[in-house]
Amino acid sequence: MIVATTPYLAGYRVTEVKGQVFGLVVRSRGFAGNFAAGLRSLVGGEIHEYTELLEDTRRQALDRMVQNATTMGANAVLSMRFDSSEIGTSMSEIVAYGTAVVVVPDANAKPAAE
Repeated sequence: MIVATTPYLAGYRVTEVKGQVFGLVVRSRGFAGNFAAGLRSLVGGEIHEYTELLEDTRRQALDRMVQNATTMGANAVLSMRFDSSEIGTSMSEIVAYGTAVVVVPDANAKPAAE
């Protein structure tokens, strides 16, 4: 599956637009993680517990979006974006979204400059 943040792919032609697609994940850190992060925030710097949580959550949201696009019959997702928000004081929502499409190599595409 090709996933791009651009609205087009160089060297490919969109033959069908399947529609919007997304992958959504809501996560919360457990008490121990929140406690460790709270202690770390007292001295400043990166809070690794939350960084890891958000990286894992973004990957899972992206995987879910790709799975949904595959189910729709797409072989690419264009204009992919992430969005996030907080739910209450302990949960984070991450959504990956874009446009599911079918692309084919474009025989008329100009070769990349060398």
